[in-house]
Parts: sequence; C-alpha cells; structure tokens
Amino acid sequence: MSNDITFADVEAAAERISSRVRRTPCLRSRFIRDPLRAGKTMLKLECLQVTGAFKVRGANNAILQLSDAERSRGVVTASGGNHGIAVAYAAHASGCPAVIYLPETSGMDKAERARAWGAEVVRVGEVWDDSEQAALERAEKDGLTYIHPFADPAVIAGQGTIAREMLKQSPDIDVIVAGIGGGGLIAGIAIAAKAMKPDIKVVGVEPVGAPTLSTSLAAGEVTTLDKIESAAGTLSPKRSAQINLEIIRDKVDEIVLVTDDEMRDAAKWLWFEMSQGVELAGAAALAAIRTGKVSAPDDQIIAAVVNGNGTAGIT
Repeated sequence: MSNDITFADVEAAAERISSRVRRTPCLRSRFIRDPLRAGKTMLKLECLQVTGAFKVRGANNAILQLSDAERSRGVVTASGGNHGIAVAYAAHASGCPAVIYLPETSGMDKAERARAWGAEVVRVGEVWDDSEQAALERAEKDGLTYIHPFADPAVIAGQGTIAREMLKQSPDIDVIVAGIGGGGLIAGIAIAAKAMKPDIKVVGVEPVGAPTLSTSLAAGEVTTLDKIESAAGTLSPKRSAQINLEIIRDKVDEIVLVTDDEMRDAAKWLWFEMSQGVELAGAAALAAIRTGKVSAPDDQIIAAVVNGNGTAGIT
C-alpha cells in the first residue's frame, strides 16, 4: 500500500478484517446519573474490542497483506502495549511467529496478554522509542517484517474502519474526538470521516506531558520531545512520523491537550457511569469533552473514541 491512503483503502480494510474484529457499540451517554451534554455525547467503546483496544484493526489489516513468505519468517513490533497485543493476536490468527518489544514502563499485564497469544515478548528501554530501536535491529538481524504501530499505511487504513463503522451506526455524528499517540488512530479516522461526511469535525487529544503532534505541527516538521511527563504510556511516543503529520495537518481540525488528572477523572466517570474500565489513554477523548476543551453547539452530537481498556485509570 502506498502512503497515499484513501477511503477505498479503508473500505478494503473493513472487508479484509471483518472476520477478526468486533463491531463495537457506539452508545449515547443516557440513562445515567451524570449525563454528558444532555445525552448529545456518544461513546465508541473500542475498549470492548478483541484484545481490549482498537489496535487489532490496523494490526490485522497489515498482517493479512503480507506474503506467505513474510508471514512464515515472522513479524516484530515495538509498542506501548496495546499494539503489541494486537500484533500478537493477528499473528496467532495467521499462524505467524511474532516478537513484541515493550518498554520497561509498560504494565506487566500488557506483556502477559501478548505472551498469551503466543508471542515472544522483550522488555527494553524506558519509552516506546527505545523499544522501537531494539525491534528494528531484531527485524534486520532475523529477517522479520516490522509492523509499525502508527506510521504504516495499512495500519492507518485499518484504524480508519472505526470512523467508517461509527458513521454507519450514527450518521448524525457532528464531531469525532480521539486520542493521539503517534497519530495512526486519528489519521485513519480523519481519512474515513472526511470522506463520508466532509463537514464533520475531527479533534485529536494529547497528554499535556506528551504533546508529540502538537509540537510537530507548531514547528512545521516532525520533532522529537526531550522528555515524556505523562503516565498515559500508549499516548506518549517522543516522536511521530512524516506520514502521520501530513495527514493530521491536512485533515484534523484541532488538537487539544489534557492532563493525566483529567484523564483519570474521565476514566472514573466511565467506570461509575458506564461500567467500563479503561486505561488513562482510553479516557483521553472523553476528558477533553468533560473539561470543555472540545465543545459544539447544544444540538450537535460529539462522539468520543474510548480506545483501550485497563485499570490504570481507576486505581
């Protein structure tokens, strides 16, 4: 797949992965004690996805497009956690060996969940960027195919199936809000959403302590953060990639920043009001809505992507 990702690529991805992923619910925030915007907010519960996060969409789309020879040699990736588990699952489903590199700061449950799908797991480095360097060296050494978590066109197209699914479920959505780590999720969502509904607004959310894409957009080029100061590890690479920056600059309307405490409060809301346990990153989009950093007229519907499950947000 070329770097010019189109809605046709998203449509093809949706067909390709249909037997491996769940059609997750997109629910209005109603019938609860503390409603959001009088029920005009929707939640796309990707936390109910296979392996607990949206990442299975992109991982399966990428692995399903490999040749038989590539699959037989195996795949390798570096991940903050969720993409690694997704690659392990997709590789297992394809009969393909997988090696997952995780930073030491990722939760032990992430490593165990990847191992449970049969992957080899290697923990190295303090942040994702360190793990990626080790994974790329392993790919070169052993002839493995590297599945990038956010800068792979096949992965981006796979993540775009979320917006396609949302707008088929609820065509009246006016704003889609999603978290940003490296930018694969928001890039795919923006490609699909703008193709299906050109006047829709797409908003990305980054941690205050890891403004990876905000900083790059302001600089006009891909930049590297000096440090990460957020506990939302799956939203906290030091550096994104040119493909993501270009799509986001072209198609994402706005990026806002939320604090870890705001994500934690949103995660607690999801637990007490919707009975959904999510990691900090999974609550980023909702945090932006609850704090008023993303807003819309009262008659418009805002939809937040709840992108990953876990317990870090509520403990």
